[in-house]
Amino acid sequence: MYSEAMSTPERLIESTRELLWERGYVGTSPKAILERADAGQGSMYHHFKGKPDLALAAIRRTAEQMRATATAVLDGPGTPYERIEAYLRRERDVLRGCPVGRLTMDPDVIASAELRAPVDETLDWLRGRIAGIVEEGKTQGQFAATLDAGEIAAAVVATVQGGYVLARASGSPAAFDAGIRGLLSLLAPRSS
Repeated sequence: MYSEAMSTPERLIESTRELLWERGYVGTSPKAILERADAGQGSMYHHFKGKPDLALAAIRRTAEQMRATATAVLDGPGTPYERIEAYLRRERDVLRGCPVGRLTMDPDVIASAELRAPVDETLDWLRGRIAGIVEEGKTQGQFAATLDAGEIAAAVVATVQGGYVLARASGSPAAFDAGIRGLLSLLAPRSS
């Protein structure tokens, strides 16, 4: 499943990331991690203090990747509206959900301040980044000066995360797509 060039700790982290996304914290057993990573029985405890330590490394990696993906789109070309639109319309596996957002529904992750921290920090970062783009659009006259950038950023993140929930519940990306279209029509720049 993984490249032979990938180190055992890397295989463990990647396996844990995937399993957390698929099964959640409780459903991610050390045995399942080791099997998916094709690692020996003592490998996890040789490289990590235990499951919580490995889960934290995996959650941090997932958060880093989410930030990198969002940055690539939000820092791309175009007007503020076009960059937000590109973020909302970027290719994603809607029916699988967001690997970071799904962690917020995991009671074991939320109950642990240490495991929750990278999730909260990443969502805060995303809201802040989008709020900055909204402010840029307000300055350029693309968005109404009365818009609260923080509230718009929260609405963007909530639409994406809620869209995942609606899509998963219905078994179809149509609800996600409808939410995105609706938000974009509300954000559409005012015509002069």
